[in-house]
Amino acid sequence: MSGSRRLLIVGGIALALWGMGYGLWYAVFAEHQALNRIGSSLTSAFDASASRNPGAAESAFSNYREAKFVYDRQVDVHGHWIGLAMLLIVIGIAFDRVGFSERAKIALASALVAGAAIFPFGVLLQTFDHGAIPRGIAILGSVLVIVALIGITLGFAGRGTPAE
Repeated sequence: MSGSRRLLIVGGIALALWGMGYGLWYAVFAEHQALNRIGSSLTSAFDASASRNPGAAESAFSNYREAKFVYDRQVDVHGHWIGLAMLLIVIGIAFDRVGFSERAKIALASALVAGAAIFPFGVLLQTFDHGAIPRGIAILGSVLVIVALIGITLGFAGRGTPAE
């Protein structure tokens, strides 16, 4: 097994374990509090609306939007780490068929593994800071994944015949 193939498969397994561990942690220690915050803020918003208190309703809806934003990002992170891990493993299985030198394949595999880890991490950081830095980290990770996938696709397309 080539080093690039091993990197993708082992990286995929490690990322899947990380994503599942994060999902377990979130489900056990954080999800119930997040869902409680979502539900209570929405209840407060509807109660304030029924009481004809627009200021309190707007404040409660704002709390709801923030709680829902954080909850959605937490769930997305868990799913993206695991989904990208599966992609790494599947690509790793066939990676020896990519028609590039081992050095180029190591570069592509490294970019794909790094992007698969960095992209969801940037999304996770957005739950703490809505600024440009977390978004930039997420964008960097997604660019690494996209560029690596384009390179891998070109490697599969240009590999020639099996006899070569």
